[in-house]
Amino acid sequence: MRQLLSFFSVEDRKAARASADRLYACLCEQGTKKGGIVLVAYGGGKDSSYTLAFMRAVQLLFKEMRGWPFSLRSATNRHAGMPRAVMENIHRAYLALGMYQDPDCELLMIDGNAVRPFRVDAPQADAVVARNRADILMTGHRTAADARPTFCNACNLSMANAFGIAASHGAGADLIVTGDSAREQRAYTAWIHRLSRQVPQRAERRNGHGFPAVLGALDDVAKAYFRDIHGDGERATEPEHGVASRVPTGLRFFSIYGETSYDAGSHWSLLTEHLGFVFDDLAFSFTESDCANPALMAHLRGLKAEHLFGRDYREGLREYVDFALRLMEQKEFPQQLIDVMADRYAAPGSHEVLREKVNSFARDAYGLQERHLVCMVHAPFAAGGKGLERCLRNQAPHLLPHQSAVHALLRAPAAGGDAGVPEGDRGLWRELEDLSGLAPGQLQTLYAADMLPSLVLSILAGDPHKGPIRTRHSSDGPEVTEIISGR
Repeated sequence: MRQLLSFFSVEDRKAARASADRLYACLCEQGTKKGGIVLVAYGGGKDSSYTLAFMRAVQLLFKEMRGWPFSLRSATNRHAGMPRAVMENIHRAYLALGMYQDPDCELLMIDGNAVRPFRVDAPQADAVVARNRADILMTGHRTAADARPTFCNACNLSMANAFGIAASHGAGADLIVTGDSAREQRAYTAWIHRLSRQVPQRAERRNGHGFPAVLGALDDVAKAYFRDIHGDGERATEPEHGVASRVPTGLRFFSIYGETSYDAGSHWSLLTEHLGFVFDDLAFSFTESDCANPALMAHLRGLKAEHLFGRDYREGLREYVDFALRLMEQKEFPQQLIDVMADRYAAPGSHEVLREKVNSFARDAYGLQERHLVCMVHAPFAAGGKGLERCLRNQAPHLLPHQSAVHALLRAPAAGGDAGVPEGDRGLWRELEDLSGLAPGQLQTLYAADMLPSLVLSILAGDPHKGPIRTRHSSDGPEVTEIISGR
């Protein structure tokens, strides 16, 4: 404990003691006289690493002050967008904080709906990768690869599901740690309930209250969202496409907002020297330090400029980088991290190096080739194949003479895999699968669906991670203002 506290400022040491006192009072209010389980959601990024270290200090001080411990449960929701470097940062933090050998620490990993002890070398679950891949492609094709909905909607719902799973695991958690203020929690809860009123609600949820009711509302939203995105197939009704809401009824938040600031700049030595946190080239992408998907978002903007607007890849990349650097400033990132990101994309020839690196990540993490991403940018299949001709002309001109046949295939009754596809159509289906990375049934679902689902628009409307850029939608066109989203 002394080593950990040596990296804390005098103010943060006082804050940890104050939090230990307040946490004792909260556990007593919960009816927990001795013991209790306190949950920390640990994504492996810079902010959650400090939160974990702070709560570890609180746990050790609590035991020293009270003579008995509470259990600290750390849960990591793993998804395919987390590079190996994130798992290694988590592992080093657990080692530095002495959590592996402490029986009062419970270190969990959530893969879909499965709960496992954390293991730094655990392989990604194939089912999670396949689900993440399908969510990205099916959402991206409905939004013309708009960054936030394509990568973040399903991921955020998955994170809420992991909250519920981790909170209900075993004996169940008593408190969930948050860095949000009470005002922010109320605003977020109100936004969730407004969103849930747009979708069918379960009868048993209408009179609910507290955190279980919030998770229940998110479960309704998740079910409606994935039903819209995936149609009526099995993928839409997977249990992992819901949000676990059967948590202890007394579960409540424990906010550290008033006690400490968890921004990286205030705790640089703790992060980099004691916890061994490394800002990896992929895992640290703009406003994220635990996910490589923002690098994919920048890549998609480059592909959009190149293939949709007939401009240079570098111009689209630059548009996204300027937008994302502004986001970093708005989120008060340390200037040294903003400079690292600006330098990474400004170096001569960096666009080609980064393009290859991100393409390699997309292949390894999601099984996606660049042609699949280009196809998603074109969004050729949704809304009755409205963008099909443009996409084929750009990406598969040999299929242009077969355009009518493609429309006929996409309009036909749902194809149940190769066995349900007539022999004469299989070659054309395989061409479309190779182009898009999607199966026949998924392509038909897109064809029958509109662009920009209303629920996606509602989620995006309340999202602060968007802003205007100046761009051109053709190589010699006028400058226009476009609103883009990202991280």
